[in-house]
Amino acid sequence: MSEIRVTVNGRTRDGAGVGPHTRLLDWLRGEGLTGAKEGCAEGECGACAVLVARPDGEGRSRWTSVNACLPPAAAFDGQEVVTAEGLGAAGGTGAPAALHPVQQEMAFRGGSQCGYCTPGFVCSMAAEYYRPEREALGADHGAAPEAQTGTEVAGEEHAAGHECGPNGFDLHALSGNLCRCTGYRPIRDAAYALGTPAEADPLLRRQDRPAQPAPPTRVEADGARFVRPGSLEELFEHLERTPEAQLVAGSTDAGVGVNIQHARPPLALAVDRLEQLRTLEVGPERVEIGAALSLSEVERGLAGRVPLLDQLFPQFASRLIRNAATFGGNLGTGSPIGDSAPALLALGASVVLASAGGEREVPLDEYYTGYRQSVRRPGEIIRAVRIPLPPARHTAFHKIAKRRFDDISSVAVGIAVHVEAGTVTSARIGLGGVAATPIRAHGPERILSGAPWSRDTVLAAAAALAGEGTPIDDHRASARYRSAMLEQALLKFWAQHAPAPDLEESR
Repeated sequence: MSEIRVTVNGRTRDGAGVGPHTRLLDWLRGEGLTGAKEGCAEGECGACAVLVARPDGEGRSRWTSVNACLPPAAAFDGQEVVTAEGLGAAGGTGAPAALHPVQQEMAFRGGSQCGYCTPGFVCSMAAEYYRPEREALGADHGAAPEAQTGTEVAGEEHAAGHECGPNGFDLHALSGNLCRCTGYRPIRDAAYALGTPAEADPLLRRQDRPAQPAPPTRVEADGARFVRPGSLEELFEHLERTPEAQLVAGSTDAGVGVNIQHARPPLALAVDRLEQLRTLEVGPERVEIGAALSLSEVERGLAGRVPLLDQLFPQFASRLIRNAATFGGNLGTGSPIGDSAPALLALGASVVLASAGGEREVPLDEYYTGYRQSVRRPGEIIRAVRIPLPPARHTAFHKIAKRRFDDISSVAVGIAVHVEAGTVTSARIGLGGVAATPIRAHGPERILSGAPWSRDTVLAAAAALAGEGTPIDDHRASARYRSAMLEQALLKFWAQHAPAPDLEESR
């Protein structure tokens, strides 16, 4: 068994005894760092959240909150992790008993009761506290925390639709953290009372240096292996020998399989730090997104260039999940209810498949061949996703789920419509949750394309959309409900994008 080394709270620890499927959470708790807890084992409650130093542009790093219950500890070999125990001395005065400003506000505002979820909340809140862009969003960044009260921190909406406090704190940074007894008002008050980090804050200053590169890693025990290849070529060599190996990036799906389904793949290949899979290129004709970039990295990198994706991101699980999840992983699982596929289908995206023999580009609407099946051959990986530019002017992503955020879709609909001089020049509609694979709604697209952009056209297309796919009854929704939601999604799209006179008439 190879040994990993992880810097935790400023101290390098040897990961002796860490196996291929040992979770980061279990290893940390075994090291005596018991602040992080296990609540759901699915990445939905945030009780296990910790901070990780991730790359953030040339020569910089960013403290990023992630779930510790999902990824293997081996994935953090050579990396820097901060737990709730390590925040105080690092972000406070330096004394062992000092409280970090986030911890201080949580205590002062009454944001902790039983304390089970508090360390996870604190870590997610700290990631937002150190977010470089936060100050630019707020209206009162310099106010001292004690100068603000719970009645003085009413939120405001910024351009992305997230609720922000006067200090620029994006409340959606906490969307993956659940509180079971305190209630969210005092937690929100604590978040909105935070000032800016002190210039001497070690965790703030750490962001001015690059994140440590992930070294090649190999951990083996009980006939199972975890391998982080040092290059794309090495990855292909492993896949040639073991084509059934499981590729892992953020482990937001694979980790659930390990925890809930007790999956133990013989070989897990980590691809999240391979630079060839972490590119983001924006050209005049297309955007190319590396398959191993986290969704949060993609969101920051695109900076609003693809509006439909800006509607997708806030509805894709939680910030904790988006800090780890990737387009490559979400598409690669082949799930019919993955949220990214409907949006990418509407955008006319394609996937770049790579192997030792070269690359090929496949339109996403030709990628899936059956339930969790695709045209991807043994030894091939998704290297990137390509989206043609310019994007449609009228776009929307509608997600129907039992909870507004951090839930699995019952139905997901991506819509992109080009309208010129009152006529629909093209229309693409991607659907999830209504068939064995993500699909395009070709019938409604044909009704819309070339027709007047009018209420009558949309009513006809919406009626046809209700008949798309082969929806089923399950515990999330009935087939009848799913069909009704398809129709309503297009009607809602019309209400949002109708020409002004038609919009008044529809009311």
